[in-house]
Amino acid sequence: METMPNDLDPEPKAEALAVAERYARRKPGDLYSILRPEVVLSTQEWQREMLFMFGSVCGYTQGDLRGLKLVDVGCGYGGHLLDFVRFGFAPQNLYGIELLPDRVAGARAGLPDAVKVYEGDASTADVAPASRDIVFQSVVFSSLLDDAFQEDLADRMWSWVRPGGGVLWYDFVYGNPSNSDVRGVPVQRVRALFPNGRMTVRRVTLAPPISRRVCRFHPAAYHLFNLMPFLRTHALCWIAKD
Repeated sequence: METMPNDLDPEPKAEALAVAERYARRKPGDLYSILRPEVVLSTQEWQREMLFMFGSVCGYTQGDLRGLKLVDVGCGYGGHLLDFVRFGFAPQNLYGIELLPDRVAGARAGLPDAVKVYEGDASTADVAPASRDIVFQSVVFSSLLDDAFQEDLADRMWSWVRPGGGVLWYDFVYGNPSNSDVRGVPVQRVRALFPNGRMTVRRVTLAPPISRRVCRFHPAAYHLFNLMPFLRTHALCWIAKD
């Protein structure tokens, strides 16, 4: 990936263009603002589980993190990449790929210069095979409505992972009846997308419609309701490559 140009050259595929159109229709307002208590709590929850997974499942130490190479597929405004810097990853080992130009500009403005962010369709990215320790995606696949495109992107991501590394996955498992632009990705679908991986799964994130309501009463109610696994809507997965 170090040989990639500033932006990706190939034309985006039809599904990637459709994703851009779907995002243009979204007007979430402050629904996902980090200032909302339910957003803070759900973010802290899955990041905490991710860090536990790095230590207990992957066997990484704090010193290991600095040497790991990670690419964030659909990195948005770069918030997750900034978190990885805070967790101890070296900025020069972090890369983002993002389809939407305004998000690319925001990520480049907010991240250390050593973090490289590329604009384009990740399914066409010229990333060297077996060159990344971690390939990360957060709520990207739930925005992909074409099965073949999902499978092609998953194959690409898997090819980038070196033996001993893995795909780090965070996405919701249920569909949203009020939003036809997204669909849930059940755990069995994740397994089908990465049939050669060894998968560790954690169910996380209290269902957002519930968390919004209960946090109006008191933020501590998030943890109470989240004790019930059937109310958790997202899967956090580590998909290891031997």
